[in-house]
Amino acid sequence: NNRIPAIVDHAPAGGGTPVSVFESGAILLYLAEKTGRFLPADVAGRTEALQWLFWQMGGLGPMGGQNLHFSAYAPQVIPYAIDRYAKETERLYGVLDRRLADSEFVAGDYSIADMASYPWILTLERKEGNLGDFPNLKRWFEAIAARPATIRAYAKGTAVNTTPTITEESKKLLFGQGAARIAA
Repeated sequence: NNRIPAIVDHAPAGGGTPVSVFESGAILLYLAEKTGRFLPADVAGRTEALQWLFWQMGGLGPMGGQNLHFSAYAPQVIPYAIDRYAKETERLYGVLDRRLADSEFVAGDYSIADMASYPWILTLERKEGNLGDFPNLKRWFEAIAARPATIRAYAKGTAVNTTPTITEESKKLLFGQGAARIAA
């Protein structure tokens, strides 16, 4: 099946009809605003968290995704693509490592910026195991992994996701679709 992160909030703040939200960054922002947690209220702190959230959405996520695709799932080995996305992911690791040299978490306090970035580091670390070159990123990664909420979330995920995500059938759906598929 096609997988796009989405939620429906049947009890939105202030009442009213259910609210549908799709895409992980929008979901994180929606939930942070609804609960008043994991997003600073002051303008400077909020801006810091949001710029790092959007950094992940526009950089780390897409580049990490391309890195994984070309190195693990592409039907042909394309050395240029593998090298290009591996180097870009490494560059982004360096950006995050430099940021974390001066901050315990990505945007100061633990926030939706950390929540958005952590799964990409987890996925890439499982595949490549290269955090040794990034001591600040490694410290941050281990701190997030040890959070009780992170442990609970991944335990729930393991219980729910009992079949492989990438199968031959899912590759047909995930890779190579055009607009005609969406219009159908």
